[in-house]
Amino acid sequence: MTALQAILLGLVQGITEFLPISSSGHLSICQNLFGIDTGENGNMLFDVLLHLGTLVSICIVYRRDLVRIVRDCIAFYREAGHPVPGGEKRRYPGARLLLMIVIATLPLFLILPIHDQVEKLYNSTLFIGIALILTGAMLFASDRMPRGRKRAKNMSVIDAVLVGICQAIATVPGLSRSGTTITAGMAAGLDRQFAVKFSFLISIPAVLGANLLSLVKAFSEGIEWSYFPLYLLGTLVAMVTGYAAIILLRYIVRRGKFGYFAYYCAFAGVLTLILTLVL
Repeated sequence: MTALQAILLGLVQGITEFLPISSSGHLSICQNLFGIDTGENGNMLFDVLLHLGTLVSICIVYRRDLVRIVRDCIAFYREAGHPVPGGEKRRYPGARLLLMIVIATLPLFLILPIHDQVEKLYNSTLFIGIALILTGAMLFASDRMPRGRKRAKNMSVIDAVLVGICQAIATVPGLSRSGTTITAGMAAGLDRQFAVKFSFLISIPAVLGANLLSLVKAFSEGIEWSYFPLYLLGTLVAMVTGYAAIILLRYIVRRGKFGYFAYYCAFAGVLTLILTLVL
């Protein structure tokens, strides 16, 4: 791996992780069609660090929401342990949001029994091309959905479960996690801006859990420590571009132009199928 390849993969990860065009699909295409290998020969750690870099981006953008969640959960715990007789119960929107995040994360456990089968799909650019086309169709439909009004204070458990199931389905490469979950949120009647926020917040435990499994596997297969400076370079690039991608996506969704990515995904999917058949 060269410095240029590390920067390229950092850019791909940072941009595609949050924009609804499938980071896993694009990384797999780069690795399988262009011979940039990060998942084998001791380089699996690089994939883990790239995802951690984009995870830091989420924490920076939504730091106020994360602080509110922690603060409200502590306050709720204290009130539950020391109730005031006859006192009016306070509302803790941060604690309720955390509950919705936990509920939306639970469907991911259904993927664990078939995790190895899902990983094998990363080697099939034919499957990824088809999945990208499906992502494009989904995004095209999302822009034509009516605007919802639900937010953290009034979204239901069913809404969280629906978004969580779609997140679990989007673990297959080529399906955009952010695009799938944001579209599912809008279909459930969530406010567009909140659908984006909820999609990114539920990705935090999902990414941490997936990276923990990958980290254990990476250490068991061996780490190529001589490449570690390049790993850090790619991670830094992923973090910076990931931050910019979140800001851009929030702006695009606010303008109601989410479906623009549909055309890119359709083009990328068709191009991937053609390159797969040719190469």
